[in-house]
Amino acid sequence: MSPLFRTDPGLSGNRRTDDDQSGEAMALLDALSSGIAALVERVGPAVVRVEPARNGRRSGGIGSGVVISPDGLVLTNSHVIHGHHEARLTDTEGRNLEARLIGEDRDTDLALLRVTAERRLTSAVLGDSKELRRGQFVVAIGNPLGFEFTVTSGVVSALGRSLRASNGRLIDDVVQTDAALNPGNSGGPLVSARGEVVGVNTAVIAGAQGICFAVASNTAKFVLGELIRHGRVRRAYIGISAQTAPVPRRYSKEFGLKNRLGALVIGIEKNSPAAAAGLTTQDIVVKLGGETVAGVDDVVRLLDGSRVDQPVTMTVLRFGKFVELTVRPIERPAAA
Repeated sequence: MSPLFRTDPGLSGNRRTDDDQSGEAMALLDALSSGIAALVERVGPAVVRVEPARNGRRSGGIGSGVVISPDGLVLTNSHVIHGHHEARLTDTEGRNLEARLIGEDRDTDLALLRVTAERRLTSAVLGDSKELRRGQFVVAIGNPLGFEFTVTSGVVSALGRSLRASNGRLIDDVVQTDAALNPGNSGGPLVSARGEVVGVNTAVIAGAQGICFAVASNTAKFVLGELIRHGRVRRAYIGISAQTAPVPRRYSKEFGLKNRLGALVIGIEKNSPAAAAGLTTQDIVVKLGGETVAGVDDVVRLLDGSRVDQPVTMTVLRFGKFVELTVRPIERPAAA
């Protein structure tokens, strides 16, 4: 292999150093390429094309989905399947499968399908999105613009974002990535270097480059559990919008907090349970019902249907002080 830099013939030591550096760089690139290929080989067979069907006929829209259990549960976006009860799925080998809608949650833009045929399918594993870090390598797999089973890669650009769903409500705890997404990627997996699904790709910002979003896998776990049990997501509602934010280290030490992250309140709806309880913007929620809150997904998880009409203690950090409030959630109205 030729050196990357020219050196004086007499400086043989430098020439060897340059050769060594070039070799190490190539080895790292080869390892990265091999890792991506192995990751795609592992998760790719669990990715399907989703074509919604009306009365057995294709409706024209195409999205993506990911098989999350061998018996045929498929996670996709609500906006891909909304208005339809059936879909045709196509796997990486070109085989067609029929699926029916179990339920959808427009508040998080997620939907759950089940393959109607009895067969074992290759499935992917839902990872823990709470372990994600900015700069972490990720891969997106889907069917953008009809180009089937396309692979793109990038990094986690930000965590804890809020994104407005098609019904106008905010989806909290969204993962931002620069892995290229286009129409048709919707519902496909965002995959970590471990080969785990850490997000469900859902949106891009029109006109922007490298700003793409995925619903966090922990939110997806909560939603699919509700859809399997009830066919819908029954939620307690307190009327806040929030984002995951760090807890200042000095407060963590002062109050003996184990969590380095909390849920920063950035908006409160008028006449809501949160407003009645005295919650204010810039409060950082660190506990809810006695359980640790280490981000927005914990708030979503803890405000399940069992909390409706029940008083719940909420602990917040407010300008360096610990404040405890009691809030009584109501049932969140179903999305239109």
